[in-house]
Amino acid sequence: MRSLIGTAIIAGLVLCPAAVGAAETVIRFSHVVSEETPKGQAALRFKQLVEQRLAGKVAVEVFPNGKLMDDEHVVRGLLDGTVQIAAPSLSLLEPYTKAYQVFDLPFLLGSTEAVERFEKSAAGEQLLSAMHGQGIEGLCFLHGGMKQLSADTPLRLPQDAKGKTFRIQPSSVLVAQFEALSAVPVKAPFTKVLHMLQSKGVNGQENTWSNIYSQEFYQAQPFITETNHGSLEYAFIVARDFWNAFPEDVRAGLTSAASEACAYGNSIAADLNAGDRRKIIQSGYTQVIELTPQQRAAWVAVMKPVWSQFEGDIGKDIMEAALAAAGAS
Repeated sequence: MRSLIGTAIIAGLVLCPAAVGAAETVIRFSHVVSEETPKGQAALRFKQLVEQRLAGKVAVEVFPNGKLMDDEHVVRGLLDGTVQIAAPSLSLLEPYTKAYQVFDLPFLLGSTEAVERFEKSAAGEQLLSAMHGQGIEGLCFLHGGMKQLSADTPLRLPQDAKGKTFRIQPSSVLVAQFEALSAVPVKAPFTKVLHMLQSKGVNGQENTWSNIYSQEFYQAQPFITETNHGSLEYAFIVARDFWNAFPEDVRAGLTSAASEACAYGNSIAADLNAGDRRKIIQSGYTQVIELTPQQRAAWVAVMKPVWSQFEGDIGKDIMEAALAAAGAS
């Protein structure tokens, strides 16, 4: 399925160089993951739609795998014009809004379906404007997939993580999550993770199946525990001044293309992650540990108290909407 998806996207972009050269405005789109992931495919779909509908007016250059900049600096890049659109993990946006901490709370939104319900709720839709005060516009949410834990030793119960080091994104919630396990969180950019695993700089990390496969993390980690303890969520974001400078019709076309691109990425995320899970198992590099209901309950019991630490910063209405979306499962 993946090869067909990639071929279809690439076929639609044959005229990219000409399109970029002839366009009045070139949008540089920076992200840090592979083009074979849900986010990578969504970025390419955005490029395709824009250059089909706004030919001669706007072209898009996509820079995957952190080739232009890492996500830790991308908001500053938007504001200073180095890039024009990005799709960082919501975990990285904590300095600009505490509201997005809700997405990192472990075992709160326990499925992609629950995340989708929350993002489509009134409270969820309002979160796209959570960074207006920082000069940033949110266009749409994008699912990366459910997160798993990988490590150099088996993790079946929470106590198995005690004393181990785990690479995390710079998120206060993720710090608290691993401290609840008596583990040691280590903040580092996504582009450094493979080296850290290979050099034994950390014992493990958390990520989606598609990121674990496409970045070859599985080759450096003999065990992956299928926890599904959270969803890795992204957002297409832009600088408001840049976005609002477009004529209304062009801006409407760009906004529509972004929404359709995110919807496309979301529609293929489950299949891409499931396919990469199978490839990881078939590779023989790593053992995938499936938790029993009792083992999973033990992880939930240890991590769930993290929620209360962040309820005040997140906001009551957002927490209630997230709980309602989770409870509908």
